[in-house]
Amino acid sequence: MDISVFFRQNLLIWHAGHRRPLPWKGERDPYKVWLSEVILQQTRVEQGLPYYERFTAAYPTVRRLAEAPPDEVFKLWEGLGYYSRARNMHAAAKHIAFGLEGVFPDTYDGIRALQGVGDYTAAAISSFAFGLPHAVLDGNVYRVLARFFGIETPVDSPAAKREFSALAQRLLDTERPGAYNQAIMDFGAGHCTPRQPACGACPLAGQCAAYRSGDVHRLPAKSQAKPKQQRFWLYAVFYQNGHVWVRQRKADDIWQNLYEFPLFELPELPDDTSALPQQLLDHFFPDGSPSDIVLRGVSKPYRQTLSHRIVTAFFCEFDLSDNFEPTDLQENRLSEWQKVEQIYFKKILAVPRIVEWFWRERH
Repeated sequence: MDISVFFRQNLLIWHAGHRRPLPWKGERDPYKVWLSEVILQQTRVEQGLPYYERFTAAYPTVRRLAEAPPDEVFKLWEGLGYYSRARNMHAAAKHIAFGLEGVFPDTYDGIRALQGVGDYTAAAISSFAFGLPHAVLDGNVYRVLARFFGIETPVDSPAAKREFSALAQRLLDTERPGAYNQAIMDFGAGHCTPRQPACGACPLAGQCAAYRSGDVHRLPAKSQAKPKQQRFWLYAVFYQNGHVWVRQRKADDIWQNLYEFPLFELPELPDDTSALPQQLLDHFFPDGSPSDIVLRGVSKPYRQTLSHRIVTAFFCEFDLSDNFEPTDLQENRLSEWQKVEQIYFKKILAVPRIVEWFWRERH
């Protein structure tokens, strides 16, 4: 039997007995398929499932999502990370609802043109919702193909995408593209796993190059990882009569559109945290800080690891007098600042996790 036929047939037979009962499986509504794929990007199924259920309940149609206020969408997304996904999703929903008169694109190129949609997501929606013959290529597929065919090309290299894309498309069952794509992704997620693949009960083991050569745990190959960028942030938490001063991040940087406290970025990790409060006050009040600002204390360091960065943050808490005005802060326009009741701060605004961790411990 041709090895491609062997691979495809045995994969589909395996999947017939190992289907996971998830709400988006078998879904043909392209809007819901798109929602599930956006939510599951770089997210485990167990983590993404409740978000999918909340989003489909709150926004059962693409128009409802398009009409939702951005802050409401970000709040519902809070905790999933990679907030650019939420921004792109909201923008794409507006385009579909108002630019395409509510009609979801039904071609690969039309889906691929949506903001935030890449090759993988376009292939997934095309095959699942419309039965179009486009093969998916995600981390699970890379791993399965690299092991079965013994491919040594590092999967994070530009050459790998061309090589694996061509192979995935060649293996695709063009008569049942959705079923095949779901099968290979589920096989990688639940059977041919990164650390403990079930090789002893694998229907593909007889022809698997990595299994026969003993290279299962070495493949897929990857290039040497680059060190993560270190960033050190100093937050000023200004309390005033039961409120706290916050603003929305607008810069083209991580956590764009989330809310946070006044921020000063440090060039390096401080050896002595006792000097941090004065450093903050000197930054915001270069002509001298008002005498009625009282320091509550300095937090322990909080650290959040992202895909390409490690952020370490300290929080300095201050009490402000009732007559304090935000225009007193250096280099900040009045329109950028909001005074939010402390009890509602975390309930109504989407914040970075590192801010959430601090707030949860202190309040």
